[in-house]
Amino acid sequence: MARCHTDCIEKPVCAALQKLGRVVGRHPWWFFLIPLFVSAGLGSGFYFLKQAEANDIEDQFTPVGGPAKAERHLVSQYFPTNESTFTPQRLTTDGSFAAFIAVDQSGNILSEEALSEVLRIDSVIRNITVSESGHAFNYMDICAQKHGDCVPNPVLEALGNNASNAESLVFQYPMMNTKTGPVFLGMALGGVKTDDNGTVLSAKAIRVIYYLKESEVERSDVWLREFMRVFCGNDSGFEMKLNQVSYFTSLSRQDEFEANSKKVIPLFSITYFLAIFFSIVSCLRFDCVRNKAWVAAFGVFSAGLSVLSGFGLLLYCGMPFAMTVANSPFLILGIGVDDMFIMIACWQQTKVQDSVEDRLAETYKEAAVSITITTLTDVLAFYIGIMTPFRSVQSFCLYTGTTVLFCYLFNITFFGAVLALNGKREESNRHWLLCMKVPKQSPAECSKAYSLCCVGGSYDPSTGAETEHPMNLFFKKCYGPFLTNAWTKFFVVLLYAGYLAASIYGCFQIKEGIDLRNLAFDKSYIVRYYDHEGAYFSEHGPNVMVVIPEEVAYWNITIREDIDNCIGQFKNLSYIDQNLSVSWLQFYEHFAQKANININSQTSFIDNLPIFFRNFPDFKQDVNLSGDVINASRFFIQTVNINNAVAEKNMLTELREMAESCIVPLVVYHPAFIYFDQYLVIINNTIQNIAVATAVMLLISLLLIPNPLCCLWVTFAIASVIVGVSGFMAFWDVNLDSISMINLVICIGFSVDFSAHISYAYVSNKKPKVNDKAIDALYILGYPIVQGAISTILGVAVLAAAESYIFRTFFKIMFLVIGFGAFHGLAFIPVFLTFFGLCGKPSELNCEEKMLPYISFQYTSP
Repeated sequence: MARCHTDCIEKPVCAALQKLGRVVGRHPWWFFLIPLFVSAGLGSGFYFLKQAEANDIEDQFTPVGGPAKAERHLVSQYFPTNESTFTPQRLTTDGSFAAFIAVDQSGNILSEEALSEVLRIDSVIRNITVSESGHAFNYMDICAQKHGDCVPNPVLEALGNNASNAESLVFQYPMMNTKTGPVFLGMALGGVKTDDNGTVLSAKAIRVIYYLKESEVERSDVWLREFMRVFCGNDSGFEMKLNQVSYFTSLSRQDEFEANSKKVIPLFSITYFLAIFFSIVSCLRFDCVRNKAWVAAFGVFSAGLSVLSGFGLLLYCGMPFAMTVANSPFLILGIGVDDMFIMIACWQQTKVQDSVEDRLAETYKEAAVSITITTLTDVLAFYIGIMTPFRSVQSFCLYTGTTVLFCYLFNITFFGAVLALNGKREESNRHWLLCMKVPKQSPAECSKAYSLCCVGGSYDPSTGAETEHPMNLFFKKCYGPFLTNAWTKFFVVLLYAGYLAASIYGCFQIKEGIDLRNLAFDKSYIVRYYDHEGAYFSEHGPNVMVVIPEEVAYWNITIREDIDNCIGQFKNLSYIDQNLSVSWLQFYEHFAQKANININSQTSFIDNLPIFFRNFPDFKQDVNLSGDVINASRFFIQTVNINNAVAEKNMLTELREMAESCIVPLVVYHPAFIYFDQYLVIINNTIQNIAVATAVMLLISLLLIPNPLCCLWVTFAIASVIVGVSGFMAFWDVNLDSISMINLVICIGFSVDFSAHISYAYVSNKKPKVNDKAIDALYILGYPIVQGAISTILGVAVLAAAESYIFRTFFKIMFLVIGFGAFHGLAFIPVFLTFFGLCGKPSELNCEEKMLPYISFQYTSP
């Protein structure tokens, strides 16, 4: 075993912090008041919160520099939207629109009764009138148009706005021939049953979409909000006979996402109440002088100051404030309370007869190094998370990492001053609440209740420190011997094997990507719309553009054959409907053949295009023509059965691979690809962040805990906890997305915290028997691990009641991280260490036993 040398790092840090503790103990009021003024100054940065909010869903939850964003720029450049000849499938963005889905409970939305209600709703919507800048307008004034009329719904247009025509109409699905040409019904009718000829027998749902001019942004927004108010029914006087009606607008997703933060704000007060309550209960003593209720309350207050200062500073600097940052205060509270327990614990180990200045200096010497190590691991884990391509993760990691630093600074200044002031009260033997002097009396001379209210100031004469906490004795006399029993060890090994097997199985079941419906709160109206959309309109997916972004010789027969071959290969993909592709070039070839036109020369090909476009005006939007040069053109292929994240990922990957393999340069694009891009980076970036963070944690472990065996168990614990959390995410319906990625980064820091101290306490113990070494390690660190785990879980527990997936996911993963981490520290690692007792020979360790308090990073019993 390599010899343990830590003096080069540990001694200077200890000496510096010991001096700081002496200064704080000598001038506590300065260190109490200055942080308050600093927090007040930095906290004024919250004035800029509104302008720093960065809640744009695309910007925050899609990868920076995703391929689809470049593809969108290219398509928008060559094919700008033409609002006079508008067609939905040619949009390069989601567009500006309102929509509703009506579902007939009888099973046929095409019945006369159901269609009458749909037409009534449609009439109400078309007549919604609003005013902006004193000018009244309705849907007809701002609608996207085609051939001079608002873009119609194909089903309602076929009815002639008369439900009685339903009995005489024959609908073909998914393509229906009309007077103006074939019309795609896949996006208008859902839950369709047809006969062998494609004739519609019944349909369960109809979707009606109202597209608006994208150039009329302000007026469109006003009309869309009135649309939502009408459907919401708030004083609108609008009632629907069809109770299965859902609605959605292009503003809905963003509005509902931004409303999430307002839903979680009330939970902050509950969280801080729980934290204060737990901290006070943990620090209660049956001694009216040694009681540290006020110290605990100010410890929670110190965590609050760090949030105020850290957030305020970054808001002053103009750092974007994403929705995910709202999770941070809950986590900071848990970390801050853990650090508070360390400080209190080390204070209680000092000699009560020493001066306050000496006691605080000794406390800093013992505890502040532990807090420094913890802060270093946590901050680095968060800052490494900034490497991710998701801005929501970057924002969270930046704010949280910076706030952890402030939490550390306030713990060694503000909270240290609180300890010093409380020490002066204890020194004069004053009551914890009334500050009146009380008589000193030994605990043996009076009851616990009498000691709690009337006498105090007792301590252990054998050590000169405060009396020991009974939970430490529980781990030494009960839990430790039970865990090291041979049968218990056998059961623990079986339990770990089951845990590992379940975790590995779960890792293969985990789903990727964030479902956009999860960005809204649970009771949002858009959830119902997404449910209807998924239930009735999932058969047909995105209508994908296939773009030729360069000049090619379309008049060359060989080139046209190459293009046809490429389109044919796309059609052969399992996610593509072979009969629903649209190609202007194929239509042009058929047109030329019927008109007996030779298009095999550049002149003939270009000169006859205007004639073709006059007959088929929609195709003019698919060819970027400059003089005699076709700069770019596009075709359309229809995807089918894209009803889950796996299908979305596979479809996108296959389409891009096919485009790259084609002889003709091709680009595939659809607005939904902006969100599908996350599937291509989420796993690789998660693995990259975890690998880098783990390497950094190991480096810190080697520098500050230079024992190879200890570092081996740190590595084991990190890997084991990450596998466990990742696997059980699948069982708890948590996807691998930008939100859960945040928590997996956090997982590394907490894995180190839970594992390093137990393993180092074990290998540093000088007792010859492995069971005794394990019992001693649990005696020193068992209760602090429980205390730290409970305080952290309490910090995020209220998020379990949140009505938002974002905040519930944060709770779920933090619960798994803390639960599995604590179980490793309290059960798995102590048992496994007893199987490798020969690896750590006491004679080979020259580190003084006093190193143990430093290594018990966050976990020293109060």
